[in-house]
Amino acid sequence: MQVLVRDNNVEQALRVLKKRMQREGIFREMRARTSYEKPSEKRIREEAEAIRRHRKLARKKLQREGLLPAPKKVVRPR
Repeated sequence: MQVLVRDNNVEQALRVLKKRMQREGIFREMRARTSYEKPSEKRIREEAEAIRRHRKLARKKLQREGLLPAPKKVVRPR
């Protein structure tokens, strides 16, 4: 994974790198590999993640169809 450093702005490049690593799931994988996970625990965790993903997709589908209200947008002052 590569990130370009522009105008010697290393802080911004680090932020971009961390965001990309977060999106790819590298931090989650590193945390998972630090200790052994029993196969039964792994199966339970993966099933829970699949259920969570499915519910999220169903909720988004209902919001697109107008059956659920859309989440309120957070306005952040600059």
